Amino acid sequence: MSNGSSITKFLLLAFADTRELQLLHFWLFLGLYLAALLGNGLIITAIASDYCLHTPMYFFLLNLSFLDLGLISTTVPKAMANSLWDTRVISYTGCAAEVFFFFFCATAEFYLLTVMAYDRYVAICKPLHYGTLLGSRACVHMAAAAWGSGFLNAVVHTANTFSLPLCKGNAVDQFFCEIPQILKLACSDAYLREVGVVVITASFGFGCFVFIVLSYVQIFRAVLRIPSEQGQHRAYSTCFSHLAVVSLFLSTSFFAYLKPPSISSPFLDLVVTVLYSLVPPAVNPLIYSMRNQELKAALKKLKKLCSCCFQLQGVKNSCVFQ
Repeated sequence: MSNGSSITKFLLLAFADTRELQLLHFWLFLGLYLAALLGNGLIITAIASDYCLHTPMYFFLLNLSFLDLGLISTTVPKAMANSLWDTRVISYTGCAAEVFFFFFCATAEFYLLTVMAYDRYVAICKPLHYGTLLGSRACVHMAAAAWGSGFLNAVVHTANTFSLPLCKGNAVDQFFCEIPQILKLACSDAYLREVGVVVITASFGFGCFVFIVLSYVQIFRAVLRIPSEQGQHRAYSTCFSHLAVVSLFLSTSFFAYLKPPSISSPFLDLVVTVLYSLVPPAVNPLIYSMRNQELKAALKKLKKLCSCCFQLQGVKNSCVFQ
């Protein structure tokens, strides 16, 4: 195949040759997907329905949950369908759409995590200026900047990647269309253009990473000066959740995109991709709700409300039958 225009479809990675293992992969992916849908759906509903959670921190968490749903919904349904129907095929347009939406959600999520670090910094280090620096308009602007940056990055990378001539077939060694795997199919004298764009994006990402680190250095210095242990515990509980999410997402995604080709292998690439694309959307709701008392209280209220609704519905149905 001489160039990308002659390719009408790509072949994704086959998880296994036997039908039993294919179905096992289907059920594993389905479990992760349902966990992400349930967890993020509960967080979105709890934040939207509880007025006490209408604060900047939970507004950004609401956006993060939407991005997590978009991130996992971009790749997992197609991978499950391929395992279920024993196929590897994805259309050229479908592959480009996967690259665009995945890069959009992943990049926007990274910028949003940076904004959330700034939110924690202002809340702990400059509490008297919190309402001024993080008013409703400022929060909307920062969230819009994160989504807009993700969209712009996705457009640039998708257009650049799929304009490269592909000389090495159409088999993608991944369960979805991932830029590093598509670059392996490009002609050796052409893929350096996209590598340059990736390096530029990684430079901005490294700048955000440095900002997050510096923010948390200031945060921990401020927390250590808090006289009461209860105040320290409350500050740590809101920070450790964010740090856990950032550490998992950044370490795996940076390794996936910036690791040297000499240590690359199909199994390692698959494990790292699962860690940064599937695990965070599924476990983020658990991480954020495990140490957050306000979110736990909102989820309990939501549970009570749902049980009351079911009881009322049962009474209504009994009245109809009578």
